[in-house]
Amino acid sequence: MAEGETRHDKFKRLAAQRVTNALKKIELIGNLSSPGYESTPEEVDKIFLALQQTLDNTKARFSKSRKEETGKFEL
Repeated sequence: MAEGETRHDKFKRLAAQRVTNALKKIELIGNLSSPGYESTPEEVDKIFLALQQTLDNTKARFSKSRKEETGKFEL
């Protein structure tokens, strides 16, 4: 962390970099749909299932950390 950089500043800086990198990588996966490649519907489904599961798990980590910070009990 740079001197004088707050935890929120660090979050914003790293989030911008990491999300930009992730979006570029996802675009590269999309390039596999071009006629130069061949895939089955099952393979495509497997790719998107893996991406969706990872996205869902990552989003849940943010929700979990917010609940822990509030100390709120939920059933």
